[in-house]
Amino acid sequence: MSEAVEKLTKKSEDPSKWYLQLVRMAKLADYGPVRGTFAIRPYGYAIWELIQADLDARFKATGHHNAYFPLLIPESYLKKEAEIVEAFDPELAWVTVGGHEELEERLAVRPTSESIICEFYSNWVQSYRDLPVLINQWCNVMRWEKVTRPFLRTAEFLWQEGHTVHAMAEESHEEALKMQGVYRDCFYEALAVPVLTGVKSASERFPGALETFTCEGLMGDGRALQAATSHDLGQNFSRAFDITFLDEAQNRVYAHQTSWGFSTRVIGGLILVHGDDRGLKLPPKIAPTEAVIVPIWRGQSKGEVRREAEALYSELKDSGLRMEVDLDEEHSPGWKFNEHELRGVPVRVELGPRDIEKGQAVLVRRDTREKEFVERKGMAQRLHQLLAEIQEHMLAQAMQFRDANTRHAGTYKEFKEIIEEKRGFVVAPWDGTGEAETRIKEETKATIRLLPFDRQEGKDLVSGKPGKTAIFARAY
Repeated sequence: MSEAVEKLTKKSEDPSKWYLQLVRMAKLADYGPVRGTFAIRPYGYAIWELIQADLDARFKATGHHNAYFPLLIPESYLKKEAEIVEAFDPELAWVTVGGHEELEERLAVRPTSESIICEFYSNWVQSYRDLPVLINQWCNVMRWEKVTRPFLRTAEFLWQEGHTVHAMAEESHEEALKMQGVYRDCFYEALAVPVLTGVKSASERFPGALETFTCEGLMGDGRALQAATSHDLGQNFSRAFDITFLDEAQNRVYAHQTSWGFSTRVIGGLILVHGDDRGLKLPPKIAPTEAVIVPIWRGQSKGEVRREAEALYSELKDSGLRMEVDLDEEHSPGWKFNEHELRGVPVRVELGPRDIEKGQAVLVRRDTREKEFVERKGMAQRLHQLLAEIQEHMLAQAMQFRDANTRHAGTYKEFKEIIEEKRGFVVAPWDGTGEAETRIKEETKATIRLLPFDRQEGKDLVSGKPGKTAIFARAY
């Protein structure tokens, strides 16, 4: 594996090549036979399972329930909401034959599930007593993307999509904001990714939504990643799908709705935010292996060291840690060190004959590569503490990078120079017009990533008209 690490392109030299190599070398994913499809390998899927478990617990703590809806959507359902059809039509995959018979109606492989879920909700919701409906589903979706990259943009991907129904406009608005906050907490607390939160501009808003709230992360190459979104749909879908109910005054009225989603693209974000020239760096809370024991034996010490390593593994695992013990006899300890660094294991536990004599082991951090000697009797407690320290340090590092790469532009010339030479987030006033937004996108390839909740007044750098703060960046 030391040979493999040496072949890994440096992140600073070619981030794109580094990323693609790392996905394969760390055994996160592999290319599928159909363009844009990928197999998520066990290690990559274990990361997803930990993220999923964290987020699912947060959903349930806020009163949401999981369900599942059909994969195939009749074309007539999609056509009920014009903006959905227009937005997703270029990305739709269609089923036109079933068995040996042509279907009377084309079926879309779900790109998102608003249309089919709304059809069910129109039957399930009849009275104000049926509200709110707070449902989430974990599933796969398909979007026929032209340019794909593992995790970041794929034809098929895994995600969750929440779909809720409410009696009042204020309730759906509050729900959309609440779920943005749930996502934000997951990013900060579990993934150690310090996202910015705000509102999308009208051109970046989800089709059919009144407002889209977003979480935007800054990747290590200075590009932004839309990490999760939450939409206040108002009554747009309930009117299209006739989702009505009798209110307390026995008037039949249209319901208000939200939808919100988070996908496996966050694994790509984790790689780009935390990875370095030696491979992955995983925050402990979502690392499949929090610590790996690497026994170091020579000659006659092999049997004793192996036994002690296995005993230590059992002790640490029993304390609630996700552990591995590397008993491979074909490779040297140095080879193993490089392998586990490439995989992003947060802590390496080194155990040799002298360590056994002294009743200790060596703990090596993946994030800083610092070493410390710890007594065996206090090993479990110290390892739990160290993992918490690593989690906190990785978030602090990511915040420092984000803040250092968030710049204010005073002129359009300065704006273009920052985007071209430094990238990152650029803070500048926007006059709220599509003309200024489109010109910036065409001339710099930067888009409005979000409108902050607290916006400052200023003059638009393109039009010179009064405007308010927007945050721009080139994005994945």
